[in-house]
Amino acid sequence: MKPCKTTGDTRIGRFAFKARPVAVGCALLALGAGELALAQPAQEVTVTGIRRAVESAIAAKKEADSIVEAVTAEDIGKLPDPSIAESMARLPGVAAQRNKGSGKAQNISVRGMSPDFNGGLLNGREVASSGDSRGVDFDLYPAELLNSVVIYKTPHAGLVGQGLSSTIDLRTIRPLNASGRAVAVNSRGQRTGIDNGVANGEGKGERMSLSYIDQFANRTIGVALGYAKFRENGAAQPAINTWGGWTRELDTATGTAAACDSGGKPQGWVKPTTCAGVPGGFGRDIEVTKQSREGLMAVLQWKPNKDFETVLDVFQSKGSNAFRKKGIEGFIGGNSDANNNYRTEPALSNATVVNGIATSGTVNSFKGVIRNHAEATTDDLNAWGLNSRLALGSWRLAGDVSYSKVVKEGSRFETTGGLTGNGNPNVAGGVTPGATGTISWTGFTGSNHGSVAFTSSTDFTDRNVVKLTDVMGWGGGPNSPQAGYVAAPKISDQIDAVRLSGKRDLSWGPVVGLDTGINLLTRTKIAATQEGFLVIKGATSPYAGVAIPGTEVTVTPGGIPVATWEPTTDALGTVYSLRPNTYGTVINRNWKVKEEVATGYAKLDLDGKLFGLDYTGNVGAQLVHTKQTSTGFVNDSGLCKGATPDTCLSTSGGATYDDVLPTMNLSAQLGNDMVARMGLGKTIARPKMSEMRANVDAPALPPAQQTQILRASGGNPELKPFKATALDLSLEKYFGNKGYISVAGFYKAIDTYILTLPRANVDLRPYINTSTVLPPGGSTIGILSRPTNGSGGSISGIELAVNIPLSMIAAPLDGFGISINHSDTSSNISIDATALGFPNVGTVNTPLPGLSRRVTNLRFYYEKFGLQVAVASRSRSDFLGEITDYKDDKEYSYIRGETVVDLQIGYSFPDRTFLKGLSLLFQANNVTNEKFRKYTTDRNNTQDTNYGKTYLFGANYKF
Repeated sequence: MKPCKTTGDTRIGRFAFKARPVAVGCALLALGAGELALAQPAQEVTVTGIRRAVESAIAAKKEADSIVEAVTAEDIGKLPDPSIAESMARLPGVAAQRNKGSGKAQNISVRGMSPDFNGGLLNGREVASSGDSRGVDFDLYPAELLNSVVIYKTPHAGLVGQGLSSTIDLRTIRPLNASGRAVAVNSRGQRTGIDNGVANGEGKGERMSLSYIDQFANRTIGVALGYAKFRENGAAQPAINTWGGWTRELDTATGTAAACDSGGKPQGWVKPTTCAGVPGGFGRDIEVTKQSREGLMAVLQWKPNKDFETVLDVFQSKGSNAFRKKGIEGFIGGNSDANNNYRTEPALSNATVVNGIATSGTVNSFKGVIRNHAEATTDDLNAWGLNSRLALGSWRLAGDVSYSKVVKEGSRFETTGGLTGNGNPNVAGGVTPGATGTISWTGFTGSNHGSVAFTSSTDFTDRNVVKLTDVMGWGGGPNSPQAGYVAAPKISDQIDAVRLSGKRDLSWGPVVGLDTGINLLTRTKIAATQEGFLVIKGATSPYAGVAIPGTEVTVTPGGIPVATWEPTTDALGTVYSLRPNTYGTVINRNWKVKEEVATGYAKLDLDGKLFGLDYTGNVGAQLVHTKQTSTGFVNDSGLCKGATPDTCLSTSGGATYDDVLPTMNLSAQLGNDMVARMGLGKTIARPKMSEMRANVDAPALPPAQQTQILRASGGNPELKPFKATALDLSLEKYFGNKGYISVAGFYKAIDTYILTLPRANVDLRPYINTSTVLPPGGSTIGILSRPTNGSGGSISGIELAVNIPLSMIAAPLDGFGISINHSDTSSNISIDATALGFPNVGTVNTPLPGLSRRVTNLRFYYEKFGLQVAVASRSRSDFLGEITDYKDDKEYSYIRGETVVDLQIGYSFPDRTFLKGLSLLFQANNVTNEKFRKYTTDRNNTQDTNYGKTYLFGANYKF
């Protein structure tokens, strides 16, 4: 590593560092690139204000031997954004995905790759995750408890836990690095959902934090404590669900679909000109979230002399998230009831047809489903680490022990109401027909399913008309009634790790240092759930209904008011009985995956001349030995003997393999404060742990009209990581530590990817039983769909960044600054269908999930005379995101591009006044009221959530 060049040096070993706050930040962050953050030397850190935070981050980038991005705190307990994810999303090549419930930035994509491709660290150590994958949920880490974040875009051999796209290291403060005692109190109040279109729907919340740093025993003992608390009663958000968001044709002459349906028609049939497109269905909800979180950070640092140091750090975070969904959905032109048990086929009337589309009209036989869903999750993160360093002769030895565990528990109560009865007067057997109504619409264009206005002849607020009932037989029909559903998922993830390392200086030409060590890690993730159908207690008919409790009424987006209730208190236990569910995907949600990973590494530090240019860098390699195992169940009703998954046939599997990951990083000084960097190496990203489950759906034959061959699906406990060979180039022009301009390009050749694909010619004999229906001839050879390793593909991109104070352009602009960056990324995965047993398909190309082709971030700020003003926007183009669906499963959904604009205004009182140490802050987030829009195939047919604006006002007092 090259020294920071300045006068007034402070010596640390063979290197000299500036004894100024900006340079100290440079030293601390740059050293973190070569060892655990806990091993940082004791130096003074004074970080205050926007410009100082910007300069510290620039210094970290400038002095690093690999390509990194950094965020540092403006002051103790004060990062520049309400969440750490929002701060990271302003960096070059970084984008955030908003949480679909709260609207806050939650998941981070780097260089167009999904969050699962990031390595997540806390103080240099791998951390457990709260989902069924590995991607870090940054909501668990209150921004007030973090001092900095470093994103490694190119890895080095000493960086354990690295990812394919980046490695994100969250760092807490080191008390002996501070200049002295400091105490800071921060309090903010907030309003959410402003101008989101719901009358009286605003939410409110408050957050506070307390930070304390001190040194004792002649600065040989340091203590840092931090506490953060957050409460929010969220706004009522309108959610436009395009469920049923397709167009179905009905005949305006007969009113029915039969005349317009080509199925069963003779060759040469011509569709009548009287056919018109109508909405297939709709969904309209009001969604409300309620959140809370408490976090605790503690650090004890002891450095009795220059040769020994030990640090203990603890991080805890507990949170809860409650989610209420109240609304209505239903078929209009469509119908899922093939036997017409609940409604007859709809007929169209009063239609206004324009270009083959019924822009307005009415259909009969409508049975809307009132939805009252209550979901809740709690999470509990506990992490600690103990690191000790000892200088012994020419060696600097280090030992590190760490523990990280997250437990996340959820509950989901779904209850439905509407018109009771079978809704079909022609059904025989003594069944009393139920009522149906009509549904009318205006403003339909054939594709704008999210903005059509609906009215109904049914009064869905009249508790004498609508009841708690199984409205449409969505549990499977009359033989499997479902008036509601209950699920209680739980995820537990635990990491135990030990690391031993040694470093020493060398004088082997350009080789100036050696860093070698081993890291032993065991990770265990367990997923479990208990689920069941809610049925009307004591009912003798699947069409039975009971009175809706309470008097609550909710007006849904689009204007249809409905009767609503609280599922967990008004109805559960008194109205319903529970029928356990051990079929379908429920069994697949119960699994265990264990990994034992041993990583040995060696890294040589470089410092020399090449073609007359000074360069620094490193070269090295990791040898990673992995042993993975998984246990699960075979999902087959014929093999399950009771009401719990453990009565099913168990299955297991695993794999053992090795990976060699060489890396090289070079930074050349081109003169005039210009730096050229190159990173070359092989990286991996381990599979989602849910994809590694041993669970298998039992083989079955497809419908009769398809080829009769057994088909099955499941996880893959033998799955190996994504692998890529990456080349990164960067050219950076610095203006001291005040600003920089950079251009960077990267190319990742994807050696191994993971996609869920069908594989032919698989013997499915281990998963069949005596009740399995075999194809003619009795063959057990079939198709198994599961996550599979493939090869071939690439991802590449270019990143441009400018971060400068405008006083460089003109002196009168002193105090103004601008930061703007743009990235353009493309990817391509080539699937060789022949290798999967389908020789006639050829090669199929597909993009990677998480990729936004274009990401642009802009921040314009002014800071002078205690006044701070910043306007920032982050933009990303359409991408394939990962959403938690209503079944607690992860699903991919296209998400429309968005631009989120935030405003920050602050004022710090001068030191010469009695208000010294006090600063005031106002923040406005999402000031342009950008909606969250997801879609399936048609980007104009979106499901929208309107979060509205968020205002925060608070004060920070430091003494």
